[in-house]
Amino acid sequence: MGSAAAPSNNGAMRKDHAQLVTSLIKRKKNALVYSYTNGFSGFSARLTEEEARSIAQEPGVVSVFPDPILQLHTTRSWDFLHSFSDKKISATTIRLGLARAQPSSSGEADIIIGIMDTGIWPESTSFNDNGMGPIPSRWKGKCEEGDHFNSSNCNRKLIGARYYDSSSARDDSGHGTHVSSTAAGSLVDDASYYGVANGTAKGGSPSSRIAMYKVCVSSECSGSAMLKGFDDAIKDGVDVLSLSLGDPSRIKPDFTTDPIALGAFHAVEKGIVVVCSAGNIGPAPSSVGNEAPWIFTVAASTIDRDFQSQILLGDKTVIKGGGIHFGNLTKTPVHPLVTAASVKLDNATGSDARDCLPESLDPLKAKGKIILCEPHNPIYGNDNRQDEVERAGGIGIILIVTEDARLTASIFDNFPGTTIIKKEGNQIFNYINSTRNPVATILPTVTITGNKPAPVVISFSARGPSLASTNLLKPDICAPGVDILAAWPTDPVLNRAIPGKNPPGYYIISGTSMACPHTSGIVAAIKAQNPKFSPSAIRSAIMTTAIQTNNQNAPITTSSGPNATPYDIGAGEANPTASIEPGLVYETETADYALFLCAKGYNTSQIKLISKTIPKDFQCPGKLTEDAVSNINYPSIAISKLKGGEPKTVTRTATNVGPEESVYTATIEEMTGIEATVTPNKLVFTKEKKKLSYKVTFTAPSSLKNDTFGSITWTSGKYRVRSPIVVSIE
Repeated sequence: MGSAAAPSNNGAMRKDHAQLVTSLIKRKKNALVYSYTNGFSGFSARLTEEEARSIAQEPGVVSVFPDPILQLHTTRSWDFLHSFSDKKISATTIRLGLARAQPSSSGEADIIIGIMDTGIWPESTSFNDNGMGPIPSRWKGKCEEGDHFNSSNCNRKLIGARYYDSSSARDDSGHGTHVSSTAAGSLVDDASYYGVANGTAKGGSPSSRIAMYKVCVSSECSGSAMLKGFDDAIKDGVDVLSLSLGDPSRIKPDFTTDPIALGAFHAVEKGIVVVCSAGNIGPAPSSVGNEAPWIFTVAASTIDRDFQSQILLGDKTVIKGGGIHFGNLTKTPVHPLVTAASVKLDNATGSDARDCLPESLDPLKAKGKIILCEPHNPIYGNDNRQDEVERAGGIGIILIVTEDARLTASIFDNFPGTTIIKKEGNQIFNYINSTRNPVATILPTVTITGNKPAPVVISFSARGPSLASTNLLKPDICAPGVDILAAWPTDPVLNRAIPGKNPPGYYIISGTSMACPHTSGIVAAIKAQNPKFSPSAIRSAIMTTAIQTNNQNAPITTSSGPNATPYDIGAGEANPTASIEPGLVYETETADYALFLCAKGYNTSQIKLISKTIPKDFQCPGKLTEDAVSNINYPSIAISKLKGGEPKTVTRTATNVGPEESVYTATIEEMTGIEATVTPNKLVFTKEKKKLSYKVTFTAPSSLKNDTFGSITWTSGKYRVRSPIVVSIE
């Protein structure tokens, strides 16, 4: 039912909202599920299709839609980001960045990060409140008691916990605990996964507070629960909302029925930054999710850490393998080594045996041997293949995987296992065929840092262009999301212990789910240093200071090899140091978002119901085209359908947040087949002139055959403010 008219001291609902709810309760007992009254108005209820259609006709109703089920997008990373970004910027900013990284940094303890996820494991050391001061007085939330969770589980770090569709805020999968500690976990020395990835675990903003909103049960998250989470978070007083979840379908979004887009719109109106994962269904084009322009959308990349489990062959050849195992094979190559095809069951197909699929290996042939498998059936996971090798009596497993899959560590626990790429697999095949009694061993896992190149955009990370509009670039930013070590429940059901050892309380997983809280932690740090920054200013600060080169000082690439484009990484890899002091920012106002909705076909009446902060005289312009989307004041620039000889012009307004007397000069990266001019190409800011506008005109002498990428960068003596540019043919 759109924005709430005005919050009242007693929390009274709008009159039309109250009337609908009252009439519904009279007609149908237990029909009402949740009522939304903080910042936006509405409710979820158990309705027949006829009742839903009837309510949709009521005045003041924006939309009625079925409750959707959304899915989760499931240490060293922060060290890598800071050390990597420090090398890209000036000494002046490095000093600021190092100061910010300290857990006692000024103002950070007042920032509250709300996490909407699977719950939290409050006993984790990452949520200790040692040295933290009193909870900010503006906090209005609570610590809801439930099964195996009481109010004493909250403290000055974990200041709030709410739950929906479940019996408690306690984490039932581990995902919520992991992302919470990534965003704002306290410093914990000697954290590791059974000694692997050892180091100091810390969140991006270790002094910030955490509030958990458990909207997911296991991996499923209902839209009605998420809307209630947004509703409560607005009332509670969070500064940042981090959502590592989204709709797995690749369909054009409807912003009046998308619970994340709806909830996020109202949260952003209230000054809350909403950060969401882009999704894990890449690398297909137009797979990016959470693409509303008011959402900060995050893609995933690797860091410079690798987990190596090498193979030693009988001829002393060392094969570089990957993955994590805690097996106890001898370090000398004395164990028989065979191909999976050579130990197949008589009634199994050769293809299934080579893949090590269930019931394909013969225990009489496989017992006591290391098995070389060739995975190719995507229906089965590597854990299924490991189970089959173990069932057949094998003592170790070697998996030949793609180069991309090798970048994500497979975890074999206490069974000796490793992954290799095809080139290395051919070496092993050649060795097996060259000797009568091939033998090998799989060496213990070691952690390697300084791996190059890094970052690399991982293949599962969802890609642009946006289905919502090719005139809006999504994703916005890229951040670490591969093999991230963070807190995990110690429940033996959720954290399978290695025999003889206790669960470590930390686990390594990958996904854009992990990239999202990295960005949320940076957002909190910027908010602490710049408390007057709006949500769009914070997003702009991160996007315009992003990094486009890797630790070899070459362009960031995708895991398949080519250089990454803005469809892969948005503005680039997030820079936690430079983003604290961005120089200029692009303020995207509610009126910009309203113009976007106009261009997407929503009328003025609908938009005014959704938003109560747009100007009263706002009207959707007549004869609006997609080109209007290009002109919302976004930190990136995207235009479409640039025809030969027909120029297109976009306008941007930059706000100076650096020294009052500043001069910036524009540079445009050359784009093949396109002429781009900036007017003016110099911005002179003074005490009186803090906001200045410029235009960029694009002309193509002939029609383009491919999407083209570039950038515009404004530089002063101290700052570099870069916006990516996309010119698409569709």
